Amino acid sequence: MHKDANIIIENSIRDVLPDRAVSAVLKNRKFLRGVYVIAVGKAAWVMAKTAKELLGNQVRKGLIITKYGHAKGEIESFEIIEAGHPVPDDNSLMGTQKAIDMVQGLGEEDEVLFLLSGGGSALFEKPVAGITLKDVQEVTEKLLKCGAGITEINTLRKRLSDVKGGKFARYCAPAKICSIILSDVLGGKLDMIASGPSYQDTSSCTDVFNIINKYNLNFSSRILGALKNETPREINNVETFVTGSVSEFCMAAAKHAKQLGYEPYIISTSLDCEAREAGKFMASIARMVKEGGSYRIKPPCAIIAGGETVVRVEGNGLGGRNQEIALSGAIGIKDMEDVILFSISSDGTDGPTDADGGIVDGNTVNILENMGVNCEMTLKDNDSYHALKKAGGLVITGTTGTNVNDVTVVLCK
Repeated sequence: MHKDANIIIENSIRDVLPDRAVSAVLKNRKFLRGVYVIAVGKAAWVMAKTAKELLGNQVRKGLIITKYGHAKGEIESFEIIEAGHPVPDDNSLMGTQKAIDMVQGLGEEDEVLFLLSGGGSALFEKPVAGITLKDVQEVTEKLLKCGAGITEINTLRKRLSDVKGGKFARYCAPAKICSIILSDVLGGKLDMIASGPSYQDTSSCTDVFNIINKYNLNFSSRILGALKNETPREINNVETFVTGSVSEFCMAAAKHAKQLGYEPYIISTSLDCEAREAGKFMASIARMVKEGGSYRIKPPCAIIAGGETVVRVEGNGLGGRNQEIALSGAIGIKDMEDVILFSISSDGTDGPTDADGGIVDGNTVNILENMGVNCEMTLKDNDSYHALKKAGGLVITGTTGTNVNDVTVVLCK
């Protein structure tokens, strides 16, 4: 079953790589005067490489801004900048300024190909006047630690940025933008993917202060002042193509599970609760199936849920949301035979770790307890990474070149 799980993981990620999506848009498209290409996000390198292969000498100049470790070599005509994620750093600002410099001064006949993927909110940043990088880092870190969802985080980040919330499209004007977006936001809201640098904003300042009150956040008067600024409501120089989604990731997992003899059941593509609660939930379904409590779902089966959960950081450990799902799920399937649970990110990096997620079975908790590890206390300390490493339960794929959320799968035989 572990071998089956690894096959599903490898093939599902391969099926959602963005090269085919970029090809579908560009294969019959001509840029008569050439095109300026800017690729931003965790999948930027793969998207840019595909664009260069298809467009060749039509690329006048190119820029890639991606997460550290996500570039896989030089690409002709492209400058590559790696920057901070999930918190922006000096390289984020430097790369963004290079993008602005590239497009400013373009005319009505010029065209920009904007390749956008998840992670762009941190990688693509220029603070508004009066706001510093430190301010942006503070807001981002507080939102991440309190357990805010990605849409809530991006709603605030837009107002501190001079490129988010449609503002980069204004830098490009009057040049036309062809924007290809790889969706990593549940529901595919275009203004929330990478905080929507080329798309008009649908959130409001009222939303901003509702989020601040919801999580009882404290910011300086300078930051609060910037958060009161509204964002562009109309963008007229952008043609947008959206591709990729967590639904495709779930369907890929279902396809490969079925090929291995497991009847697949996709129960959600919008899982957005706390990670440890998601682990408990998936484990409870496994127990129901194994104990014969389900009239519809019978082993052998694969129970699949996609989405993007959140982690409320209360401890000092190391881990990511998928690792928390896995360790929480391990507690729920303790001593169960012929059950495996794994949870992975499509981009290959789960939280601030080198792991893509975690894989556990009915014996994982026993292994850890024999080593003196209390799994419940480990979850409270947010230290799922070290626990799973001890149990041989880390999934390590390396960076994948895509980013369409996460998938959690329970295999039952």
